Amino acid sequence: MSEVDPAGASSVDMARAERALDDLLDLGGVAAPHELPRLVDDTALALGAVAAVIHLVDLQQVALTPFPEPGHPPVTELPAPLVIDSTIAGRVYQHDEVIVQTTSDAGAPVTVWLPLRDGADRLGVLAVALQEPSLVEDADSPTSRLLRRLAAITSDLIAQRSRYGDSIIAATRTTEVTLAAEIQWGLLPPLTFESTQVAVAGLLEPAYDVAGDSIDYAVDPGVIHLAIFDGMGHGLRSAQLAILAVSAYRNARRSGHSLTATASDVDEAVEAGFGGEAYTTSVLAQLDTDTGYLTWVNAGHPEPLLLRGGALVRSLHAGPDLPFGIGLRVGDAPYEVGSEQLQPGDHVLFYTDGVVEGHAPGGEQFGVERLVDLLARNVADNLSAAESMRRVGRALVAHHAAHLADDASILLVHWPGPGGDA
Repeated sequence: MSEVDPAGASSVDMARAERALDDLLDLGGVAAPHELPRLVDDTALALGAVAAVIHLVDLQQVALTPFPEPGHPPVTELPAPLVIDSTIAGRVYQHDEVIVQTTSDAGAPVTVWLPLRDGADRLGVLAVALQEPSLVEDADSPTSRLLRRLAAITSDLIAQRSRYGDSIIAATRTTEVTLAAEIQWGLLPPLTFESTQVAVAGLLEPAYDVAGDSIDYAVDPGVIHLAIFDGMGHGLRSAQLAILAVSAYRNARRSGHSLTATASDVDEAVEAGFGGEAYTTSVLAQLDTDTGYLTWVNAGHPEPLLLRGGALVRSLHAGPDLPFGIGLRVGDAPYEVGSEQLQPGDHVLFYTDGVVEGHAPGGEQFGVERLVDLLARNVADNLSAAESMRRVGRALVAHHAAHLADDASILLVHWPGPGGDA
């Protein structure tokens, strides 16, 4: 299991540890989703640990929920969900850092908390209990490096295997999801993406009851395509409207259609599908990730906001057209295309009216100023786009006294500059 080095401190059997990580890659790639906790726990034992517990972030990013395998609980007692804003595990999730948690009890195991990420998409944290604190006193120690590899492999397996069962998805839900919200979450891309060329973060609230709002993006060579939709009404019909609009958008985009042709395709699809009795507002945009040149079409939607240096520069205006599907456009008149040359480090914020217009009973609206101020403070604190969005979401829900009367969605894009210079 372990050997003793000349200095007297315990060390991990490296050959056994390497074999265990290789086995996790092989076995995890053919495992059912619910089998991952046991495989990860077994691998952690081979790395010198006492136990390992996966904690998955809930749909609303409020808590980190333990993910056990049915019938095979970890060696230690399964903990309760951990609140992100007030726990060490939550700090690991927020700041993407590894933390070693010690106790005052002599001889008690230390807990190493490690982030679980699929690229920029934050999945949760991994808690690994170690009996020998000396193994992780140095962040570059063999055990520390092995545990980071364990977390990386675990993240990849969670992302891969979640497509093959409901265990992982079910563990991310703390309350029942409506049918409309189920449709929406099945439609969405990952809410976060980061590369040296661009970063994107999205937010949808109320997470368990969202219906008509949706966001979409696609990162391709030299360009990122961006879209936000706000469908008429609420409930199942609104979710069906979102499916049609997003699917028409993706079909036109993947067919290589221009921005204006794509807008026309979405408009025609929604009108054909709903006979002019339902509509969706939208902004469709393209950002040249090499030059920072942004173009967009506005179909009756709130104007995007340009943020620079943590301050609002202006709203981005393009002659607003009618919402998609309303059936009143004149002939084949093209959509007006807006354009803006971004500067390195700029953020562009797309949002639905439910973000700024909603309020708690008797209270004031959330407002654009409050939204921009929140984002500015998060940027000043060097938070990631993903964490900035999470905090905006929590502030939004709190402002509405946990009862949003309308869907509220945000899509934030950050352009670091040519080649990711900024």
